[in-house]
Amino acid sequence: MNSAPDPTIFIVDDDEDIRTSLSRALRTRGYETEVFASAQAFLEGYDPQRSGCLILDFGLPEMSGLELQQVLVNRGRSLPIIFITGHGGVPEAVEAMKYGAVDFLEKPFRQDKLIKRIDTALRLDAQARLIDDKSRDTRARFDRLTGREREIAQFLVSNPANSSSKDVARHLGISPRTVDHHRARILEKMCINSVAELVDLSITCKLFAESEPGGGIGRIT
Repeated sequence: MNSAPDPTIFIVDDDEDIRTSLSRALRTRGYETEVFASAQAFLEGYDPQRSGCLILDFGLPEMSGLELQQVLVNRGRSLPIIFITGHGGVPEAVEAMKYGAVDFLEKPFRQDKLIKRIDTALRLDAQARLIDDKSRDTRARFDRLTGREREIAQFLVSNPANSSSKDVARHLGISPRTVDHHRARILEKMCINSVAELVDLSITCKLFAESEPGGGIGRIT
């Protein structure tokens, strides 16, 4: 089995000297790097499946670093971003951090400080990708449930305090024994052992994003 490729440090800066010096310094420390002269060049060349983090100049021409961050956020979960700037202020830093930036470093910055931020960003990216993998696996298992099983699963998640087979049967107008059968099949297909685990999975993976705890659901006939 092929191992996953090493994470890449993507560097986006319109200053060639900075791109070159940063890339050289990071490669010397064993990191994989890839450089881009503009936000648009990065968007055209980056594959979201590639792991790593983004060192991003805040004051890029045409599309700024903050605008690039917004594009990536709108596309879904993005790489962790470390902003670098020669003239940034508090409002800019606050805006960047609000949308998930790891840090906002003013030039010149100490290399060891950048390395610490990179290591933090790579850990965050790895953790997020594990969650994404778990969500995809959970969604695939959830998609194997029948319509009735999904209806019961949603009731269990929405009403954890009233999740007995009698409660479910009363709500759906079916027998408790039928609920028991469906409940067993739900747990089996989802590869879990309890309703509590189902609730946790639902919250983590947003299986029923439209459902609020305690809310009602329609019936499937």
